[in-house]
Amino acid sequence: METIELNTGIQIPVIGSGTNTFGKENREYQGAINDDTTELLTAIKLGYRHFDTAISYRNEAVVGKAIKESGIDRSEFFLTSKIPGKPEHTQDAAAVKASVEASLAALQTESIDLYLIHHPWDNLAEIAAVWAVLEAYVDKGVLKAIGVSNFQEELSYLLANSRIKPAVNQIESHPGKWNDAIIAYSLANQVVPEAWGPLSRISEAARETLTQIGEAYQKTWSQVVLRYQIERGVIVIPKSHSEKHQAENLALFDFALTAEEKAVIKEL
Repeated sequence: METIELNTGIQIPVIGSGTNTFGKENREYQGAINDDTTELLTAIKLGYRHFDTAISYRNEAVVGKAIKESGIDRSEFFLTSKIPGKPEHTQDAAAVKASVEASLAALQTESIDLYLIHHPWDNLAEIAAVWAVLEAYVDKGVLKAIGVSNFQEELSYLLANSRIKPAVNQIESHPGKWNDAIIAYSLANQVVPEAWGPLSRISEAARETLTQIGEAYQKTWSQVVLRYQIERGVIVIPKSHSEKHQAENLALFDFALTAEEKAVIKEL
């Protein structure tokens, strides 16, 4: 697995697995938690070591359970979780600390590799105050890196009003909504962009074009999309309940796109 070095000096795998419907009834985001670790264990068997969860997903404990069940040492994994931008989690330092401690307990770990503010809200000073609490956890080695998710213009404020620079900005990015501007801004400021939903909302026309590009490499349209993102410095967090598709999403390192192909993909 290839990795990217974050501005903290730690390495993050360029492919992770989303988890927002794992361990839930009917594989639905709002489904009741059923503690089923099947898909997580399948992903681990295939070679995934980077898993992305969140307090809002309600399944941090399922991810922690799967890692224990795998029998693989915790140090082999890169775990990301996120604190919601909601008052019950962010209203004061005590609320932020309680959220971080709850994540640690649920994941059954003494440290979290990457902890994100899940989304911005209107009060930028409050965001900076939450960030300061997270910085203190970095100082203690409990959070190895901290970052943000779904930040646009708010990222520039945080860069100017923080002691520790965000390591990652996780954003929506897929054909039809590449989010090129914020990706370029993040990269220019040594903040690694990370794509959630990288295989979502793809039109039939775009899928046909991607399929044609993939034929030259015996790759699927989805592999072409993920490879495009990786080649432009974006970490990808695809999610699948299918072992076949989980495996396909890892098989991205035996081909490279041409400049002409990337130009076509950029316009999708």
